[in-house]
Amino acid sequence: CVAGEDTAAFLEDALDRLGLTEREADEFIIYWLPKLEGNPYNLLSFQTEAYTDSAGLTIDPAPDTLLRVFMAWKPLDKFLEIPAQSLTAPERTGFTAVEWGGCRVR
Repeated sequence: CVAGEDTAAFLEDALDRLGLTEREADEFIIYWLPKLEGNPYNLLSFQTEAYTDSAGLTIDPAPDTLLRVFMAWKPLDKFLEIPAQSLTAPERTGFTAVEWGGCRVR
């Protein structure tokens, strides 16, 4: 749960831990920040395996490294105490494909 005004800094850190380059993270933030920063709080969750296990993706030729970042979020009026999510990334080697996206949860 992140205050709207703290969302940019939170995303910079989270996306770095998920393995995105600065340029990739900037593109993600440019898209999502206007939807998030005006909310009092945002409940943010990166849907790591929950997303990759259910959303098939085929790339030909297959990449050496695949990064898939999908953020589910919900605006909140009040702070909600929840544990921090553990975020990790694979080591980037060779041909790397990056997919990012997200959705608002109602």
